[in-house]
Amino acid sequence: MKVVVTGAGGQVGREVVDAFARDDVIAAAHDRLDVGDRSAVMAAITSVHPDVVVHCGAWTAVDACESDPDRAWRVNALGTRNVMEAARRAGAYVLYLSTDYVFDGTKADPYVEWDAPNPASMYGRSKWGGEQEIDPGCAIVRTSWVCGQHGPNMVKTVLRLANEHPKLSFVDDQRGHPTFAADLAPMLRTLAVSRLPGVYHVTNQGECSWYEFAAAVLASAGADPARIQPISTAQLQPPRPAPRPANSVLDNAALRLTGIDLLPDFHEPLAQLVRTLTR
Repeated sequence: MKVVVTGAGGQVGREVVDAFARDDVIAAAHDRLDVGDRSAVMAAITSVHPDVVVHCGAWTAVDACESDPDRAWRVNALGTRNVMEAARRAGAYVLYLSTDYVFDGTKADPYVEWDAPNPASMYGRSKWGGEQEIDPGCAIVRTSWVCGQHGPNMVKTVLRLANEHPKLSFVDDQRGHPTFAADLAPMLRTLAVSRLPGVYHVTNQGECSWYEFAAAVLASAGADPARIQPISTAQLQPPRPAPRPANSVLDNAALRLTGIDLLPDFHEPLAQLVRTLTR
C-alpha cells in the first residue's frame, strides 16, 4: 500500500510509520505538513495518490486548547476536513485518530461506539468536530490515555516525578483504559488493510484510575507504589483549565463483535515500556 501518515512525528504517528514499514509510507510530520493549511494538504495528498491516509495530526494540548479555541478548531476540525477532502479526491481511505474526550464522562458504564458524544472540553469539541468531517466509508478510531516511547506521557511523568519527590499524588476519581502506542499502531494498520468503515474504540484492556495506573508504573519500575496517595480531581493544585471525563472507559465493542482480537491488558506493555525507559 501507499500510505500517508499525518502527525508522523508524534507519539502515535512515529509508531504508525513503523507499523507500515513494509508499505510505501510518506511520513508527514507537523513541521512538514500543517493540516490546517488546505492548499498544503491538497498538494501533499493528491500529488502521491495514496491508498490510505492515517490521520494522526492533532493539537492534543488539552488545557491549552481551552485558551486558544481557534487553534484547536483549525488543527483538529478544519484540518481533518482538509485531509478528508484531499483523500476523497485521491480516492484514499482515511483512518482518523480520535479520543475519549468526545464523551463527557458522566455515563456509569463503559462507552460503546454507538453512544452519543457530548464533549465537555474545547479539545473534545474540536476532535468531535473532526469526527463529523469523516466520510461514511472511512474509519474513526477513538483511543484513551496514550503512552509510549516517544513524546511526553503519563509513564514518563510518573518516572520523572518519582526521581524528584518522595511522595506523589494522583487522582482516583477519573477512570479509563491506558493505551500503548506500540500496540495501537499495528491495530490501525489492521483496520486500514481491511478498509473497515465506521467507529472503533481501540485501547489496551484493563480499567483503572490515574492513581492506580501511577502505582502500577512505580511497581513496574521496582519502586514502592505506596509512595503514591490518591486525591480527588477537586484537590488538584492548581486546578486544570479543561474538564476531564470522570469515566473515560471505552468498551472495544466494535472490534470484539467484528471478531478482531483486542489489545492485551495494559500491564504487559507497561512493563515493557518501563524497561525500555529505565535501562
